[in-house]
Amino acid sequence: MAHTAQLITQLSSLKLSGAADTLEHRIKEAEQNQLSYSELLTMLLTDELDTRRNRKLQRLILNANIQAQKTLESFDFTFNRSIHAAQIRELATCRFIEKAENIIFLGPTGTGKTHLAQALAHAACRKHFTVAFYSFGDFFRTIQTVDITNTFEKLMKKFNKTDLLIIDDFAFKKISQTHAEYFYAIVDARYNTKSFILTSNRALSDWTSVFPDPVIANAIMDRLAHNAHQIVIKGESYRKKFSPLTNRT
Repeated sequence: MAHTAQLITQLSSLKLSGAADTLEHRIKEAEQNQLSYSELLTMLLTDELDTRRNRKLQRLILNANIQAQKTLESFDFTFNRSIHAAQIRELATCRFIEKAENIIFLGPTGTGKTHLAQALAHAACRKHFTVAFYSFGDFFRTIQTVDITNTFEKLMKKFNKTDLLIIDDFAFKKISQTHAEYFYAIVDARYNTKSFILTSNRALSDWTSVFPDPVIANAIMDRLAHNAHQIVIKGESYRKKFSPLTNRT
């Protein structure tokens, strides 16, 4: 037991907490199954690697600013038949990120667009891609803040390193000329190198109306839609399913 305690201390000092946490259990397992030293070491190193992967995943999810429960596993595909589960699961392989493609979810409020966007964000985090999720309002408030503090270049560096940038409720309201110019710079820098996911209640043809300058609007739209998977979701709000008014008899 003294040797085991010493080993745990040494492993912890070396920042191998995954192996330290399972050491006693693995020693017992090795003794019971008459495993070799190399087999014991392999199990401990596997435990350490699993711990590090899980920590990295949790860190990526936290930094992405997504809800823990909004995963593909928790999405109800049976509610809305206009959503093709096979297509969404194919996108969840994240090959679209490897190809620097975009995804645009279009449809009425409550049809699952935000959940699907966050579910794909979870899938990306599991594959160790970096993700940043914003609502439309939060995204442009962030741009306004960096404009005031003159730190836009720092934000650009962050976005250029982010594999998947998600903006929820896109084209919710009109934006200023300054914000449009900043947004164009972000879109242009990420074009053909990084991916976007955008969700919106408005048709794609209506998006240009939120920009004050039609030239910038067309340039932005051209880059966003060029290589995008456009997914149109129809039907009523999922929330109505649980509405007391809906369920009255």
